[in-house]
Amino acid sequence: MKNNNSDAFRFIPFRASDIIAMCLRDNALADKCADFQQFCKLLAHVFHYEFKGELDSLKAAYAGLDPDADTRVVFPEDEDSTDQFVALLKGTLEKANYEAITKAELNQAMTQSSLFDLRLHVDFDDFSEVLLFCRGQSQRQEVVPRWFGLSSKTVEFVNYDRVVLYIRFKPSYVAEKGDWAQAKAGAAMLKLFQNVPKADLEMLFPNTQLRMRTQDKLLIGVPAVISGGIVLSTKVGATLLLLASMFGFWFGLSQQPVELNAANLTVLFVGLGALGAYLWKQFSNFKNRKLRFMQQLTQNLYFKNLDNNAGVIFRLLNDAEEEECKEAILAYYFLLVSPKPLTRQELDSRIELWMAEKWDCTIDFEIDDALDKLVRLGLVEIQDDQYSALPLQPAMAELDRRWDGYFSV
Repeated sequence: MKNNNSDAFRFIPFRASDIIAMCLRDNALADKCADFQQFCKLLAHVFHYEFKGELDSLKAAYAGLDPDADTRVVFPEDEDSTDQFVALLKGTLEKANYEAITKAELNQAMTQSSLFDLRLHVDFDDFSEVLLFCRGQSQRQEVVPRWFGLSSKTVEFVNYDRVVLYIRFKPSYVAEKGDWAQAKAGAAMLKLFQNVPKADLEMLFPNTQLRMRTQDKLLIGVPAVISGGIVLSTKVGATLLLLASMFGFWFGLSQQPVELNAANLTVLFVGLGALGAYLWKQFSNFKNRKLRFMQQLTQNLYFKNLDNNAGVIFRLLNDAEEEECKEAILAYYFLLVSPKPLTRQELDSRIELWMAEKWDCTIDFEIDDALDKLVRLGLVEIQDDQYSALPLQPAMAELDRRWDGYFSV
């Protein structure tokens, strides 16, 4: 799979430890490298503690919605926590630098041809709420085989590096579907996927149904008609003539009686057996082709699914914590090594240029979010809309003071 180009996005595609190493490689800190590493360690601990509170809130809000819960409910909730959970989830996704996939984008994806040559259908009436979020978007190319591998063509498509799906089944879902229900009524499901083509978003839903495409119907129907004509003319023709004669005599259309002797019975049963075998073969062809499509869909999802339900919450919180940490480290580092205070725009431009020129990575750095975190933690000073970083020792002392404050009685 080839990635031609990538638009700027907020996600920083490096680990926090890599960002620290990248900053140190600039050799702009002289003999302060050890202090900078210690500062980053303290900063990471502060973010980790703060995100522990967010994790507890998300877990509590999702407890009554989790379809996989294996714990008993001691104190039933008086109120539905759905709205609270959705608000917390959106806040976490924002911090993890995910973007919402709009309803218009989803509708567009539903009308585009599938990259995997499958025709899929999703019944959105099963859900009371559907939310989709993506992170990392790129234009890609892939060579797709056609006509049983006899030919191929290059397909260009929009690819999402990560996709989060949140769905809530209607309270009436089980009653409407009966034995076909695939989930609990009112359950909220979370799914996390990787490398999802935009045109195949519908394959992520739990109630996706395969539909036969026109070319698939032709591949089954045309040979069926041809072979059916051969069967009728060679093996079933005598049987049809015998049946026509019998029905004609029984309904008074013919005066010639038909004797059901051993020979005629043999013709009758042989013909009906041949017809039954033919119909069964065509039905099997249809089912086997559908099973191959289902296998293709299942194998595709097997490698794309990263996590489900409560597990998604833990991964998203970890991603959000990493993103917050990376943004704060980059902003602090560039203010620290700058010989003069910088405006927001100057700092933003320096970071984006450094990432593009030194690390071949085009990002849309969230300068407002990064500086707001540093201001909140007391790690930068502001004068005339210009920012400067506290020196490393006072900055570490401030983080240490804040850490002690978390546990003061």
